[in-house]
Order: sequence, then structure tokens, then C-alpha cells
Amino acid sequence: MFPELLTVLTAAEATETPADISKMIGGFAQYGVVGLIVVLLIFGVLVPKYVMAALTAEKDNWRTAFEQERAAHQVTREQLAKAEERGDVATEQGRAMNALLLELGHRPHAAPGSA
Repeated sequence: MFPELLTVLTAAEATETPADISKMIGGFAQYGVVGLIVVLLIFGVLVPKYVMAALTAEKDNWRTAFEQERAAHQVTREQLAKAEERGDVATEQGRAMNALLLELGHRPHAAPGSA
């Protein structure tokens, strides 16, 4: 039983035309339900429960990591927006102070080393 199974699998891997796949499925048909299950396992239609559980757990882990990363980026965006507002306020305060000093008659001195 198994040498014939290996022969059919080897032949199916060597060629990939639809006719050859139907020959392979026909070769497994003589094995009945067991042959059908083996074909479905080979093509990945059926997977063992432990594999599916591992894939589901990995998917959940990636989803959790994605959600945490998105939340962290949202916090960063909020902090950058606040920092930008603070910078705008500081710039505006500096301009107002400069205008007030100029209005009061204070003339800025040249910095040392500048011409």
C-alpha cells in the first residue's frame, strides 16, 4: 500500500498538470476514505487540530501586538501635537515680548562675535 502511495506522490510532484492531479486522486481512490484524507492533508485542505490551535494562537498574539502598537503610536501622535502647540505658544510669547520691548524703546544689542 505505501510503496504505491509514494510512487503516486512522486509522480504528482514531478508534473503539475490538472490531468496528472486527477490521476493522483484516482490513485488514492482505491484506498477509500483513508486515501481521500491523505490527499486532503497533502493539499492542506485538512489540518490537524494542534496545528490549527497553534495558528489561531499565533494570530491572536499578532492581533494583540498590533493593537498595542497602534495604541502606542496614538499616544505618540497626541504627545507630538501637544509639543507642537507648546512650541507655537512659546514662539508667539517670544514675538509678543519682542514687540513689547521694541515698543518700550529697548533696542536689542548685537551678540558678541557678530558683526
